[in-house]
Amino acid sequence: MSDYLDEHSALVREAAGRIRPHIRRTPCLTTDLDRQLRLKPECFQVTGSFKVRGAFNAILKLAGRQPRPAGVIAISSGNHAQAVALAASTVGLPALVLIPEDANPAKVAATRALGAEVIQDGITFANREQRLHEEMSARGLTLVHPFDDWDVIHGQGTAAMELLEDEPDLRVIAAPLGGGGLLSGTAISAKSHNEALRVIGVEPAAADDAYRSWKSGSIQSLAAAPTTLADGVRTTSIGTRTFEVMVAKGLVDEVVTVTEEEIAEAVRVSWSRLHLALEPTGALPLAAHLSGKLPAGRAGLILTGGNANLETVATLLRTR
Repeated sequence: MSDYLDEHSALVREAAGRIRPHIRRTPCLTTDLDRQLRLKPECFQVTGSFKVRGAFNAILKLAGRQPRPAGVIAISSGNHAQAVALAASTVGLPALVLIPEDANPAKVAATRALGAEVIQDGITFANREQRLHEEMSARGLTLVHPFDDWDVIHGQGTAAMELLEDEPDLRVIAAPLGGGGLLSGTAISAKSHNEALRVIGVEPAAADDAYRSWKSGSIQSLAAAPTTLADGVRTTSIGTRTFEVMVAKGLVDEVVTVTEEEIAEAVRVSWSRLHLALEPTGALPLAAHLSGKLPAGRAGLILTGGNANLETVATLLRTR
């Protein structure tokens, strides 16, 4: 295990150096909610989400290859889309992103504004993988996967690396969990820092495929994209690489689920008490903390993004 961690943590450190000119080092915040809490607000990140970490690491490496790729392609509900669009435009590569028709319009508009071509017509969670392969084949584009890509995983691991540099004595780190890219990178950074540090993934109860995968020891898939406020984690299963890190290698200690009302309450608390404009997905670790689902001790919460649907947030803030 030590060789595995050494190899991957070295690649996280390489990623940190590679992406440093293009991202923000987000702060480690204390809060009067609980003096034991430390918050890593990636809502302050470039494009408003941690996703730029993995996208820049992957695309900077692609841009250095010879021959240079014709362009990049991605599928995303919005945050990965914006990250890929920015990273690709930075290195001068064309980017095409397939985004489901029912995605957050603000995220779609931001992706286009960053220079990517966006296809939405007829794109659903059910058919987007098929459409992705059709476009890749027709245009000769290179895939930047949102989570099941080692370069993306290592880039995402830089968030936890920074958090532990700022707060080395954490006992728990919690992060949102969809496809598992962030959580896998977090686990690599955390366990290479201190193998006793507990790493916990948080996902909606309505989207519990990762929880069931962790419990069963095999990849479990949802029959369809789940309905949840946390639109950034509407994946139907984790990936093979993320399963390897999280389950096969045992680097994730626990996966917990939170209800839709617990997510809603976390959004309300983040906006009204923390003064952090988190989207529901970004508030998942806070939901786990507020509902008593995290272990006792000094805990770091990676709050992953702030690209909220403002109509949804306005409704949540009016409702209790």
